[in-house]
Amino acid sequence: MSRQIIIVCMLATLATPFVGLAQQSDQLTVDLFLDWEYVSNPKVSPDGKQIVYTRRMTDKISDKYTNEIWIVNADGHRNRFLVKGSSPEWSPDGIRLAYIAKGEPKGSQIFVRWMDSGEITQLTHLENSPSNIQWSPDAKKIAFNMYDNGGKSWKVKMPRKPKGAKWVEEPRVINRLRYRRDGRGYNPDGFRHIYTIPSSGGSPRQITFGDYNDGAPQWTLDGQSIIFSGLRDPEWDWAWRESEIYSVSLKDGVVHALTDRKGPDSNPRVSPNGKMIAYSGYDRGNDTYNVSQLYVMDIDGGNKRSLTAEVDRRLRTTTWAPDNSGVYFTNEDRGTLNLHFTSLKGKVKQITKGDHSISGPFVHKSGLITAVLSAAHEPGDLVKFTIKNPAPQKLTFVNDDLLEGRKLGAVEEIWYSSFDNRKIQGWIVKPPDFNPQGKYPLILYIHGGPHAMYSWRFNFEFQNHASKGYVVLYTNPRGSSGYGKKFGNAIKNNYPGRDYDDLMAGVDEVLKRGYIDKQNLFVCGGSGGGVLTSWIVGHTERFTAAVVMKPVTNWFSFVGTTDGSSWYRNFKKLPWEDPEEHLRRSSLMYVGNVTTPTLLLTGEKDLRTPMEQTEQYYQALRLRKIETAMVRIQDEYHGIGRTHPTNKIRQILYLREWFEKYKKTDDLTQK
Repeated sequence: MSRQIIIVCMLATLATPFVGLAQQSDQLTVDLFLDWEYVSNPKVSPDGKQIVYTRRMTDKISDKYTNEIWIVNADGHRNRFLVKGSSPEWSPDGIRLAYIAKGEPKGSQIFVRWMDSGEITQLTHLENSPSNIQWSPDAKKIAFNMYDNGGKSWKVKMPRKPKGAKWVEEPRVINRLRYRRDGRGYNPDGFRHIYTIPSSGGSPRQITFGDYNDGAPQWTLDGQSIIFSGLRDPEWDWAWRESEIYSVSLKDGVVHALTDRKGPDSNPRVSPNGKMIAYSGYDRGNDTYNVSQLYVMDIDGGNKRSLTAEVDRRLRTTTWAPDNSGVYFTNEDRGTLNLHFTSLKGKVKQITKGDHSISGPFVHKSGLITAVLSAAHEPGDLVKFTIKNPAPQKLTFVNDDLLEGRKLGAVEEIWYSSFDNRKIQGWIVKPPDFNPQGKYPLILYIHGGPHAMYSWRFNFEFQNHASKGYVVLYTNPRGSSGYGKKFGNAIKNNYPGRDYDDLMAGVDEVLKRGYIDKQNLFVCGGSGGGVLTSWIVGHTERFTAAVVMKPVTNWFSFVGTTDGSSWYRNFKKLPWEDPEEHLRRSSLMYVGNVTTPTLLLTGEKDLRTPMEQTEQYYQALRLRKIETAMVRIQDEYHGIGRTHPTNKIRQILYLREWFEKYKKTDDLTQK
C-alpha cells in the first residue's frame, strides 16, 4: 500500500472519530466514558443513620449529564435511588430533604421531599436557576442564591415598527466587566443575590441588592441574619477580587462588613454554637500565587486570627467541628488531598493519610465523617471514617461493574531534579501488561492553570491512552499548587519560562528508564497546558507531534478577548505600557521555529481562551506550511466535555489519532 493511501486513510479516521470503538473486553475502552458515574456532596442525616449524595451519569440520548440523589445507610447497607436532582440538604430535624431539580416553568427549581411519606413539593417557580440552598436553624425558611434581572438597561428610541414587522432582537449593552464563574461570559442582565423562601411554600424574598455578586448564604444561629462573602466592586477581576465577609439583617436588610482588608476573604462558615465564623483569605500583595489561610472571628467580626499560619498549602473545603473546638479542612500537598484539623489555638494535625484525594468531607456530631475518595486506581466513591479510626471505608462502588475484568495501567510516582536542582513531582502511567524491555511511545500531558496540581486522582483519559500502548507522563512543574507559595511564585513574571525546563527534565528522566521509543515523543495540554505546548514546539524539535488545546498564543490580543483578565498577574505592566513583554512570552512569536506537526483543538464557545487565539496560531502554521489542523468542538466552553459527554470522547480520540497519524515505525516511515 502506498504512503499516500495510508495518509488518506488516517485522515478519514480523523474525520470520523467514533469509528472502531469496539475494543478488547479487557481494555478501558473510550466508549465506557458514556457509562461512567460520579459521586459528590455526601450529607449525613441529623440522626447519623443515613447518608444522601449526588450521583451523576450520562443521558446518552440527549448527550447531557443527569443527576440523581441516592441514599445509603451509614453502615453501608441499602444503597438506593431516592429522587432525581442534586445538592441535597437535610432539614435540621431530619424530616425533610431540600434539593434542586428540573421543574416548572423551566430550568432548575427547589424541591422538598418528606422523608417519611415520600411526598414531594416543588417549592419555587423561578425564572433563573437557584443554587447554594441552606435551611434556617428553625427549618422554617430556605436561603439560596440566584441571579436577578435587575441589570441597568440602555435603550434608544427606535422608529415605529410597521405592523407585522419582525425586527432583530435588541442589542445587549455591556458597560462593565462582569465575570460569571461558570465561564459563560458576561452577565449584563443582573447580579447574583441572596433570597429566602418559606419551607412550606410561598413567594421568594430578595435579601441583598446592588451591583455586586453575593456568595453562598450561611444562617446565624438565631435565624435573624445571613452571613455571606461578596465582591465590593464588580469591575475587579475574579483573581484579584476585593471580596469581604458580610452580615445582612433579615429584619431591615442592613448589610454590615465584617472584614475590610486589602485582599479576598471568602467561604464563611458559622460555628454550630453561633458564636464564631471561620473563613479563608489572604493579604493581597505583588505575588502572582497566594496561599489562603484559615481564619476565625467572632460573629460580630471581632477578634480575627489565623489558625493555619504555618500551613503553606492551598486550602480546599472547610467545616466546623460539631463541638466548636476547631475547624476541619482539606489542602493540596504534593499530589494529595487529605483531611486536617486545626484547634482554635492554631494547633494543626493531619487526620487522613495516603496517596489519594479526599473531597467534600461532612463531619457529623457522632464523629462519623463522609467524603469522596479517589486514587490512582479508584475512580471516586463515597467513603466513611471517624477521627479515632481514620482509615476510609468504601460505601459505594459506582464504577466497579465497568472496571470488572479491565486491565488498568500501573501508576508510578517519580521525583526528579530540574536544571537548578529543584525537585519536581510527576507520575507515569504504563500500559497494561507493561514490558520493561519493550519500547513505548510517550505522551507528555501538561496541566492548565498554571496554578493547579496533578494529583493521585484516577484519570480516565490517561488510562485510556495507556490501554492503547502509550506511556503517559504528567508532572507538576514550578508554578503548580500543592508545593507552597515559593514554588507557586517561581513563574512570577516569567510564564512561560523555566517551567519549560522542568517539563523537559521530566521527559529526560523517563527516557533514562530505557523503555521509551525516542522517535515517538508526543506532547499535549489544555489551557495553561496549551500555552506550554505551543511554547514547546516553538523551542524544540524533539517531539514527533503535538496537540495544543484551548491555548493562549498571543498575550497582547488575549487581553481584549478573554472573559477573565487575570493574565495581568504575570506581567509587570499592561500590554499598551510594555508591548514587548507580552509579545516576548507569546508562543505566536516563535511559530517561525516550529517544525512539529501540531493539531489545535478548542471549544467554539470558549471565552476563557477564545477561539481567536487558536485561529491565530493555526493560520500562522498554515502560512509556514507546517502540518496542522484545527478542531472546533461544538457547543463547548472552556471545559471540553462538561456540556456534552461525547465531546470529551471526541477530544480524546482526535488527540490520539493525531499522534497515531505521525507515529514512526522502526524504518522511520509514517504509520
